[in-house]
Amino acid sequence: MSLVKTSLLNGIAVLVKMISLFGLNKILAIYVGPSGYALIGQLQNALTVITTLSSGAVNSGVTKYTAEYGNDLARQSKVWQSASALAIVGSLVVALLVAVFSGNLAVYFLHDSALRGVFLWVAFSLLFFTLNALLLAILNGRKEIGRFVIANIIGSLVSLIVTTALAYAYGLYGALISIGISQAVIFFATVFVCWRAEWFRPKWLVGRWDYEVLGNLAKFAAMAVTTAVCLPIAQVMIRNHLSREYGVESAGYWEAIWRLSSAYLMMVTMTLSVYYLPRLSELKGSKAIFKEVRSGYLLILPVALVCALVVYWMRDLIIQLLFTRDFLPMRDLFAWQLLGDVMKVGSWILAFVMLGKAMYKLYIISEIVFAVLFYFLTVWFTQHGGLQGVVKAYAVNYFIYWVIIGIGIALALRQSSRKEAANEGH
Repeated sequence: MSLVKTSLLNGIAVLVKMISLFGLNKILAIYVGPSGYALIGQLQNALTVITTLSSGAVNSGVTKYTAEYGNDLARQSKVWQSASALAIVGSLVVALLVAVFSGNLAVYFLHDSALRGVFLWVAFSLLFFTLNALLLAILNGRKEIGRFVIANIIGSLVSLIVTTALAYAYGLYGALISIGISQAVIFFATVFVCWRAEWFRPKWLVGRWDYEVLGNLAKFAAMAVTTAVCLPIAQVMIRNHLSREYGVESAGYWEAIWRLSSAYLMMVTMTLSVYYLPRLSELKGSKAIFKEVRSGYLLILPVALVCALVVYWMRDLIIQLLFTRDFLPMRDLFAWQLLGDVMKVGSWILAFVMLGKAMYKLYIISEIVFAVLFYFLTVWFTQHGGLQGVVKAYAVNYFIYWVIIGIGIALALRQSSRKEAANEGH
């Protein structure tokens, strides 16, 4: 399936998801306010770390090898059985740890031990959360875009309903709980979507893990764990820094614009996940990879730039429509944030090459270095430019990231080309 067709089909799910997210933003803005937004961001970062560890961090690998093995159901099954066994064991172990240390987690991430119940709900729903992500990874790898789109649409609507109901009934506490349990509820909808698929049978999905498969997945696990730990922890540290220096409301403004960026760029980021990762996994040879990257830049980067310009032009309307007047101070953050979004998309097109071709060393080093750099750039820029410094740091960090990984991937592919030429010569 081509990039354009995938983008169009995926656009249906993205449109529903964007509308749902914008609706959620409005609901959360009304019921929790800027300070509540900061806590929601903290919990989401905590969940990223927790769910990645519970799954064994192999979902990107599941997508890659499912795509790479084409229609060889037997080979795909070994991947799924190994991943599901790891997910079940990992979820139960991590859930137990989350429950035991729920008070400590509440203090560190939410700054209030009274909110430990939120993490107890997370522990209870973790297994379903993890299995849902695994099923979506399989659908993505098999390129069953129809089912993938339907599952995402249902998931978006379920999240909207659950969050609305709990935020309305219990305010901030309800909103936090909804973030912890919504994916668990979505799991049952995803199972319904997959029910008639030929591969959705216990004999294909459940079994012992294969050590050779686990060895192949380990590279992706290392990359996923690095991403799941480094950036969320950097974000937590940045929010804590902003809260100390400028107050928790300021941290909430930054969280609000971060969520806005994630929402409007969803068409780009989901297309990269749905199309690029399986496609790059299939490609053989550096010339084919260069061609695919070029087509990505010709289509995806202009879309990101146009979206950023439209959002900037409509920023006042967006704040009032999607948030509340309490969020008007975030207006000053738009320019640098949107510039950073364009830089992020440009760099992500290359980052998916690292994922698709398992360039795990370059990926891990770059994720660690630039998560650390993001935090220190934020501290430096905010000391000299106030709250606006956090979005300046964001833009500068992704510009440097784009340049460095571009050079690294070009060198890696050039070396690969030389090896290909040498092999052809023999």
